[in-house]
Amino acid sequence: MRLALCQYDIKWEDKAANKKKITELLESHPRKAEIDWIIFSEMTLSGFTMNTAAAELDDSDRQFFVDLAQRNNINISYGGVEGGYNKLITLNRHGDRVNEYSKIHLYAFGGEDKHYKAGDRQSVFELEGLRVMPAVCFDLRFPYLFWNKAREVDIYIAIAAWPARRAEHWMTLLRARAVENQAYCAGVDRIGMEGKLEYSGNSMCFDPLGKVVIDSGAAEGIFISDTKIDKDLVAKTRERFPFIGERKAFPWQEEKK
Repeated sequence: MRLALCQYDIKWEDKAANKKKITELLESHPRKAEIDWIIFSEMTLSGFTMNTAAAELDDSDRQFFVDLAQRNNINISYGGVEGGYNKLITLNRHGDRVNEYSKIHLYAFGGEDKHYKAGDRQSVFELEGLRVMPAVCFDLRFPYLFWNKAREVDIYIAIAAWPARRAEHWMTLLRARAVENQAYCAGVDRIGMEGKLEYSGNSMCFDPLGKVVIDSGAAEGIFISDTKIDKDLVAKTRERFPFIGERKAFPWQEEKK
């Protein structure tokens, strides 16, 4: 599967402008025919806002992504709010919803927990043979979520609104989640300014050995992997270095006797 990461300067709470930007970026891309799966950042159409009404997806927003998937024959993962939950939603090439994940760890430091509801369950789904585990932004700082599903996962995807001042944390954590779980890990962030907050993008994908598959830097655009995501590489890496099988339960996870 050929993966693409889209990072762009989201216009604050302006869904129409952001739909136009996404359409232009995709339609004008010289390699768009190569894309099998494209991933967008957190709250794709609104930016990371505490204005719940501005972030909530309506039928026209959902239809926008359905049409995008069908028209371009691509799988799509995007962010948006539904029913008060900050979600990562994935569509197949037909525009059918194949997964929705609600962010478990809300960013209390920024007041997210005062405006949105926290999800309470992890998710793993299959997309054209790849086993995928979704996560949203702050979830990336909690490795147990990734450890917990490692045996079932070929690729982790994390969408985010991660500030530039902590960009090193973002890139380090993405690589760490890939290396420690011997799986691909792709993360998509936005670029631009949001009030006084700057976003630098740095959307990336790492392979199971921590090697860079995609490095988007700080530019706006759609960045496509030169090699396909290969689940056989995950299997071969885990066979050669069977570290996951050596993990032990922590004392507080053991059953009381």
